Amino acid sequence: MIVHHFLKWVDTAQVSDRAAAASALSRAYISSELAFEDRCAAEAALTLLLDDPSPKVRMAMAEVFSVGHDAPPHIVGALASDQAEVAALILARSPILSDNELIDRVATGGPVVQRLIAMRPSISMGLSAAIAEIGDLEACLELLGNSAAQIASVSFRRLAERHGEHAALRELMLADRRIPVDTRHALLVKLGEVLKESGIVRGLIGADRAERITKDACIKASLHLVEGVAAEEHIALVEHLRIRGDLTTAFIIRTIAYGKVDFFGTILVALSGQSESRVRSLLIDGREAAFSALLRKCDLADNLHPAIHCALKIWREVANGKRVAGAQEVTWFMLQAIGAAPGQGGAAIGSSDLAALLKSIHLDALRDNARQHALAIAAA
Repeated sequence: MIVHHFLKWVDTAQVSDRAAAASALSRAYISSELAFEDRCAAEAALTLLLDDPSPKVRMAMAEVFSVGHDAPPHIVGALASDQAEVAALILARSPILSDNELIDRVATGGPVVQRLIAMRPSISMGLSAAIAEIGDLEACLELLGNSAAQIASVSFRRLAERHGEHAALRELMLADRRIPVDTRHALLVKLGEVLKESGIVRGLIGADRAERITKDACIKASLHLVEGVAAEEHIALVEHLRIRGDLTTAFIIRTIAYGKVDFFGTILVALSGQSESRVRSLLIDGREAAFSALLRKCDLADNLHPAIHCALKIWREVANGKRVAGAQEVTWFMLQAIGAAPGQGGAAIGSSDLAALLKSIHLDALRDNARQHALAIAAA
């Protein structure tokens, strides 16, 4: 009876009164205080209010139904398709909308709809995957900033592929501990590409030099990345580098020169096909001949072996507390091992590129040590 009078009254009531009444009727519906017949009549009345010409009336309904688990699904669906300010509440909060419905709306809605869905208090991996795959940049930023979002590794990779050139997204992703290591590396590469293509950088140092500098910076960043990666993730990073073509001889030499022995071991496992235990044994105390055989299985040329043997020997002594050394000292001895240190006759035949690489690493390490020393003095 009350609903019957409501339907007669609503045609002549003011907007503010209709909105208040719509809110009250919506609350009564979700509170389950109505008898069955009155509940059915209330649902019919609320359905009729979906056609109210004033968005304030529909907004009043959306405010109530956006948090109601017992809201009528067809009314929630209609409100979710309403104009932006009405739909926003439903899309951002309603527990009634299923993942399939939300994924459909991500696919068919515009940037505003995608962004609202990315702000929801609970986001499944499936919904995150949809946003990562087709969401615009703002929606993806909201997704990454949403601590309640469950995001799969594959979705992180798609976010990096699609929007990795944007600094804000890179910052959010690199701050997230869930990011897989191959995606972290991909973001570093993206940063290098952005810098390389920068008009300012090209104007200041030229395209060719920009290419060389950014490539070198990416290699150094990749080595730095290894330091923060758990051992169980090493194999994933190695495979990522190999697929990208970044697992070069120069990179491998850098890993051992900088003392990344565990990661160097993972590279040898991947390239040789030998077991991890076998490679680990050779790294710890393997004879030179046996270790050279392993390096050959990895297609590492014989002219590289003396420098690698030398570096490994020194890092073993460092690990056993018999020596204090860093990359600066190690590269110096590696240069000596191939006859390319100052005062020697020069690099062996075929080792000139290796000598140039080792000299470059040595100078970089020397500059880093000098910089750290100067900072320590200044801070004293």
